[in-house]
Amino acid sequence: MTAPRHETATAAGVDDTVSAVVRQWRTVHPGLDTAPMEIIGRVNRCAALLQQAEDAPLRRAGLSRPEFDLLGALRRTGHELTPGELARETFSSGAAVTKRLKQLTARGLVERRGDTRDRRVAHLRLTDEGRDLVDGILPEQLAYEKAVLSVLAPEGRDELAGLLGELLGRLEGRLGALRV
Repeated sequence: MTAPRHETATAAGVDDTVSAVVRQWRTVHPGLDTAPMEIIGRVNRCAALLQQAEDAPLRRAGLSRPEFDLLGALRRTGHELTPGELARETFSSGAAVTKRLKQLTARGLVERRGDTRDRRVAHLRLTDEGRDLVDGILPEQLAYEKAVLSVLAPEGRDELAGLLGELLGRLEGRLGALRV
């Protein structure tokens, strides 16, 4: 007899923080299907742990993750962006982007250029120093991420990337439709 899906991870010997939480909830509410917790809880926990660890190269450079995300968006798109476009690229609020841009501009990493037709619009681009900073940190960041994922077999990484991509695409589509 096959174990129910929500018991598979624990039965397979996975013993992590989420497994303990799921066991506790099963004790309190034995009739509830806790399978979603095993996925969403693990995604959230992994994200939190990755966020803490991956910020080390950024901290050494005096950057927060959200600041690096702004710099990265300017670098990877390859052209000037408005604050509103940066907010969309980085999933940030306009107020948060404005605050971060002020700090990054003061550090000489980002330049602002006013729009010739509309003085209310700013166009932003990386300075040479900002581009060099992003290009210097990115390989270190990618090496860290590769090391983290090395505990998974290449096929497992591919499968995980595909499943997360499918989930993200569906969530983005659904949430995007709800905003309209």
